[in-house]
Amino acid sequence: MSDATGLRVLGVIPARLQSTRLPRKVLREIAGKPLVVHVYEAARRAPELADLLVATDSQEVVGACAAFGIPALMTSPEHPSGTDRIWEVAQARAADVYVNIQGDEPLITSDHIRLLVGPFRERSATQVTTLKIRLAAEDMSNPNVNKVVCGVDGRALYFSKHPIPYDRDGLGVVRYKHPGFYAYRKAALDAFHRLPPSPLELTEKLEQLRFLENGIDIVVVETEAPTIGVDTEADLRAVEALLRGRGPASR
Repeated sequence: MSDATGLRVLGVIPARLQSTRLPRKVLREIAGKPLVVHVYEAARRAPELADLLVATDSQEVVGACAAFGIPALMTSPEHPSGTDRIWEVAQARAADVYVNIQGDEPLITSDHIRLLVGPFRERSATQVTTLKIRLAAEDMSNPNVNKVVCGVDGRALYFSKHPIPYDRDGLGVVRYKHPGFYAYRKAALDAFHRLPPSPLELTEKLEQLRFLENGIDIVVVETEAPTIGVDTEADLRAVEALLRGRGPASR
């Protein structure tokens, strides 16, 4: 099924079981359900998605998804990134746009997905999109919070774990956090998978720099809706408190 513009959009939730900072986090229980189930249930409310599935390297994750009626595909355990995992899905599942919905982002909203898909409707040449949100002062020097700077046309200029840009004269500057949501054309996924890790990517440990270093533009759209990526026990507790207080997630 395509949307009114003829664009078929497939949502993919990469869910690697053995994450580094918080092992087995996609199966950690929050308010009675595994984390990955919360992500799926939040993302499936987006009308832009023609279909949605989990892509994993673990039969245990497949089984946990099946218990909640969630479609899941086994993909290679050799993939170094979620983008590579989505590339594998794209080889078998045709779509015009693939949305990368991180398996540790249960606070994703329909609006996040709408913003990611919008540039593909507006400009057919769009290859990759992502989001930005104003950076909170307390996150400025946190290397676990990724930052982005953009050109006047909305294209990403650079991503870093460092608080960029540097405000040399102390004039005051708005900095932006980069939440890890993306959408891609298949050609961009194919290029990413084919190209070797780039020098800046290896330096910053940020895979999206591979696109920029190889001349593939990333269109960045601003959102005002914050999320919490679950990387630590503290993140897990914060998300659980929000979900229990919120009740059924809103659109």
